[in-house]
Amino acid sequence: MNAPILEIHRGITVVRDDLFPGGTKARFIGQVFDGVAEAVYASPPEGGAQTALATVARALGKRATIFVAQRAKPHARTLEAARLGAKVVPVAPGYLTVVQARAKAYCRETGAHLIPFGADFPGAAEAIASSALMSGAAPDEVWCAAGSGVLARGLALAWPTARRHVVQIGRELVPKDVAGATINIHPRKFAEKAMIAAPFPADPHYDAKAWETCLIKHGSGRVLFWNVAPLPRP
Repeated sequence: MNAPILEIHRGITVVRDDLFPGGTKARFIGQVFDGVAEAVYASPPEGGAQTALATVARALGKRATIFVAQRAKPHARTLEAARLGAKVVPVAPGYLTVVQARAKAYCRETGAHLIPFGADFPGAAEAIASSALMSGAAPDEVWCAAGSGVLARGLALAWPTARRHVVQIGRELVPKDVAGATINIHPRKFAEKAMIAAPFPADPHYDAKAWETCLIKHGSGRVLFWNVAPLPRP
């Protein structure tokens, strides 16, 4: 496993996992393919797990199937997952609960393996912690975006004494989801873009929102921001 690449922006150490093929989730999502030929994920249209799963499935010679809300113009992440070889199944109506139900029914019918929301499965947080420690960073304060909370729990394992902050993107979080990190709520919905662009490639639906909040609220000492996912190709 490659160590994360670190850069300094605005005095903050930025983990550039947008440079890791498939992003942070690709560091551990391959575990779902152990003894499995096909893995299935129910994704929001903007979700980064689509490309992480497709990237890893292609590298392993496995099948990835992604259920996602039907759109007149599919999101760039969905299009990229398809380019990488994933089977994309559009679902209407596109409520996430409906998308998830369709994915579950497909797995019952085919025997494919269903990945839980956010790729939140045993061993995921530990894999993130291992990658974080490989960076050699020793932050006083850590920031990241949070959807499922897997990343936040991994960073808590790596740096338990650091002040830890997450920026809630999408679903409502509770402290146990993020290992007790301070939860900062971004005012915009997941489907809406961040108000400003980051000085590094950051997903405008996800990481860029956390970067905005980090810039405003971060404390003193060595501050680290974890950038999760690469931008999809236009």
